[in-house]
Amino acid sequence: MGRTLYVTDLDGTLLNKQDRISPESIEIINNLIRQGMLFTYATARSLVSASVVTKGLSADIPVIAYNGAFIFQPSTGEILSEESFSAEEMRKAQELLEGYGMSPLVYSFIDGDEKVSWISQKENEGIRRYLGQRQGDRRLRPVCDSGELYRGKMFYFTCIGELEELRPVYDIFSKDERFRCTLQQELYRPEYWCEIMPAKATKAHAVQKLRQQWGCGRVVSFGDAINDIPMFEISDECYAVENAVEELKAIATGVIGSNENDGVAEWLRAEFVPCPTENLR
Repeated sequence: MGRTLYVTDLDGTLLNKQDRISPESIEIINNLIRQGMLFTYATARSLVSASVVTKGLSADIPVIAYNGAFIFQPSTGEILSEESFSAEEMRKAQELLEGYGMSPLVYSFIDGDEKVSWISQKENEGIRRYLGQRQGDRRLRPVCDSGELYRGKMFYFTCIGELEELRPVYDIFSKDERFRCTLQQELYRPEYWCEIMPAKATKAHAVQKLRQQWGCGRVVSFGDAINDIPMFEISDECYAVENAVEELKAIATGVIGSNENDGVAEWLRAEFVPCPTENLR
């Protein structure tokens, strides 16, 4: 059957409520990686943000960021795979967002540099919290108008706000086959996030790429939220942490310990069996 690729979500799954991986989990996982475990994480975060909250975890593993839009080599920042909007899709997204009065965070590459742009005069509480957690982030690019906001090679849009104002946007984008759109409440917070990506920018699609690259016969995944459902659906085994939403638990192979109790790491320590005759890659 070949080797197994183990993939975990970050927020609410591998990360605890302090947005960190516990020292115990880091020790367990790094030790298993040294023994040959093929492991990665798949997150909606950027590589920059994920690198902060996964500090101490082995950097010798390709990781999935932006909900599958990118696969990065974290030690170098090299892009191993990417999914971006076409010029037509970027124009359509801008038209729809402006039509609904949305002022999103726009993720793009401008002159080769990754940027997160927003209109500074239209910040709400959710956006201010997002920015406050990323002080000193070189990607941050406040702008004054939509002409500057929608620049560069765009690959991700995030609208933060109340459910009622975001629902119409989600309804439009989720029915358009050119896009992938998710709408869910921010973990531990009252506001909602509506995230718009290219159609192929999914954790499931990126996991399949890594599975093929590494020649893995099986995938075992871990998650906590509804955006992990597609990843669970393409996995041979999938485990929801104890604190996961009921929708995910309903399709999981099983339920493991919570993110506060090192659920993923403890499961890996108990279940992973090294294959000494095979190389890591």
